[in-house]
Formats: sequence, C-alpha cells, structure tokens
Amino acid sequence: MSSTPAVAASGEETGPEGVREPAGEVHAWLPGQNQTVCGLPLSRTRLRRFPHVRFEYTSTDVLTGADPVGRICPRCLAASAGRRRGGQKSWVRHSPRP
Repeated sequence: MSSTPAVAASGEETGPEGVREPAGEVHAWLPGQNQTVCGLPLSRTRLRRFPHVRFEYTSTDVLTGADPVGRICPRCLAASAGRRRGGQKSWVRHSPRP
C-alpha cells in the first residue's frame, strides 16, 4: 500500500499521448484501499482509479471551463495537505516534562 495519494475521478478522457486522464470530480485515493481519503467508497460512487496520476492539487488551483477536471474535493484537499510536508512534524517539543 502506498502513502502517496493518487487520483480517483468520476470521469476520464484520453490525453494527447493516448493515456487515460481524470475528468469530472476528482478525489484523493490511496492505492490499495477501497475508498477515497474523504471516505467515499469507490465501487458505490463508481469512481475510476488513476494510480498513475498523483493527487497534486492545492486549494489555490483555479479551474476553468477548458479543464477536464470540473471539481476538486475540498475534504480530500484538506486530508492530503498534511501528507505533502514530506514527513516533517508540525511542531517539536524542545523541553519535555520528566
């Protein structure tokens, strides 16, 4: 099981190189699990898995009508934001209690 989130999307389209690309609503998904990071089951919601596409979206991304991706799940963005720090701790206790 990988700790790097991949993409699960409601649709797909073929890119210029002939490779499947996500389209529609995009969610973060950890390969090896049967649900998205926000808790949606992949089979019941009929989300397609894209293990070759990393979930590298940020909250400042702007989507236009020309983008195949129509919506990025805000819960998946929030849940995967902590994984991008590279394993660094957000705080360190310098003077622990005895």
